[in-house]
Amino acid sequence: MKKHALYVGIALALLLAACAPAAATEVAPPTSESVAVPTQAPAAAPAASTYTLPEGALVQPVPLAAGAQFTGTIAYKPGAKAKIAYMPPVINPYYGAIEQGAKAQAEALGVEMVTFSPSGDSDIAGQMKQLQDVATQGFDAVILSTHDENAAGPLVKKLDEAGIPVVIYNSDIANFPAPISAVVGYAQRKATRALGDAIAKKFNGKAMVGVLEGQAGYHSTERIGGFLDAFAPFPDMKIVMSLPTTWDADTANKATLDMMQAHPEINLIVAANDFEAIGAAKALKGLNRSDVEVYGNDGATEGLEQIAAGDWQGTSNTVPYTMGKITMQVTWDVLNGKYPGGYLETPAIQTFTADVARFLCHPESLSPAPAKTYPCP
Repeated sequence: MKKHALYVGIALALLLAACAPAAATEVAPPTSESVAVPTQAPAAAPAASTYTLPEGALVQPVPLAAGAQFTGTIAYKPGAKAKIAYMPPVINPYYGAIEQGAKAQAEALGVEMVTFSPSGDSDIAGQMKQLQDVATQGFDAVILSTHDENAAGPLVKKLDEAGIPVVIYNSDIANFPAPISAVVGYAQRKATRALGDAIAKKFNGKAMVGVLEGQAGYHSTERIGGFLDAFAPFPDMKIVMSLPTTWDADTANKATLDMMQAHPEINLIVAANDFEAIGAAKALKGLNRSDVEVYGNDGATEGLEQIAAGDWQGTSNTVPYTMGKITMQVTWDVLNGKYPGGYLETPAIQTFTADVARFLCHPESLSPAPAKTYPCP
């Protein structure tokens, strides 16, 4: 509990100071034309204990799995203007908030940041094509989040060979399929486990549970896994049905309607992200099922406002704007030989209707800003 309180305190202090694997997709291998290959020996990485943490990060970086850490030469020469590709798996308000945080930090550092995004959550091939293209477009580093680590692995390896470091964000994956320079994000299973513990306590260890998964892959496995870990000690927390979505409100809405038709006894739904929770809440409203509680995971502004309104009950708030700032700072430190490698943990704060105003009252740390003004508690 003391450690959790410390995490909450760090993230709140930061706010106050401001006021999954899916089947691999086949992609043509990238060409080596116009890709500069570094020839100098890599410099020794600094010790993790000496690294100056970006504001908001929780603890010193921890090592990745054996073979997952990039240790090769980086082509970027410190002192030059850096050009960094920001690559989300989709553009939605949550990833937009991370992007805005990264952009703010890029501007502070004098870095050029260019955003690439696929057309939709399931457009794995589109993202892989973009990842293939950045190798020949003069980028010094790539900030990447993907729903298909296996498809991205060979393309990340090509970037490694060109001396273009890759930083994985909004993740805590320790064994990415190709060597990477850093991982930045909240501890996914730990975050939803903490939320699940609070839910199980609220329900006195007894509920009929519907589960909304994300698109198959690491992210969905870890997030749903945290909820299941929390419920496992309680035999009366029964998982009645579990359905996949493509991380969006529309597919979650349909899945919830199907779920409730098949199992009207469900009185609790847990979702892998806030957009699924938004879709679930909409479906339940249409069914006039105010007796079903819904919990998500993200900290998207729309979700926080719906929680404040009582449309659904809570989320693991991963403070996305802050995550974006931290990720850009880490990427800059990688380019300048200051990052020791490994995984850097960012906050995840269990947030409910009763206390969500502590975030909504700081619009400068949210993107997009809330639709109305919220007084601070």
